[in-house]
Amino acid sequence: MKLYGRTTSFNVQKVLWLLDELELNYEHVELGGRFGGLDAPEFGELNPMRKVPVLIDGDKSVWESHTILRYLAAAYGDEHWYPNDAYERSRYERWMDWSHLIFQQAFMGTFWGYYRMPASKRNMAKVNSHLAKCEECLAQLEQQLTENRFLIGEDISLADICAGAVLYRLTAQGLPITLPPQVARWFDLLQSRPGYQKWVMSDFTELQGREDF
Repeated sequence: MKLYGRTTSFNVQKVLWLLDELELNYEHVELGGRFGGLDAPEFGELNPMRKVPVLIDGDKSVWESHTILRYLAAAYGDEHWYPNDAYERSRYERWMDWSHLIFQQAFMGTFWGYYRMPASKRNMAKVNSHLAKCEECLAQLEQQLTENRFLIGEDISLADICAGAVLYRLTAQGLPITLPPQVARWFDLLQSRPGYQKWVMSDFTELQGREDF
């Protein structure tokens, strides 16, 4: 098994984190960003979109981070990670989709508008608008976590992988943001997991003030 993608991409980090949670053996190949390689013809054969992450499992190529997560959970996860019941799977899949379409998009507005934008070019009114949307998302997470240790129950799931990967960078980029109590408690739980520490809580300073990929 091989995973292509630069470590500073938090979409790649999600997959690396799950690979470690599942205790799978894999090779990680840095690709994209300062490593280049996305325009290589052989990479285009693996992913016609020429984006990372890309997972190679035997003769199979899987791309798009959340699709890779679902694939790994279905192929290598036990009932805990991939319940047999379709409704039970839908409980974490809702949060996966919400994280990708709502929470991650709001965060990316702050990250590209603030952290990856040179200070002289920042539009702080726009950044603060995205930050307000992030705070709305945190309020939704707070409500969900009031009665749950993790997002959908007592154990970690793909819901936590997707939403939790956003949380570290949101709070570490230098913008003022306060986590609600239950979100802060959940964040502490995530930070205690070795895969989260290794991959998500990693250095991303090379991206500061850098407008390109």
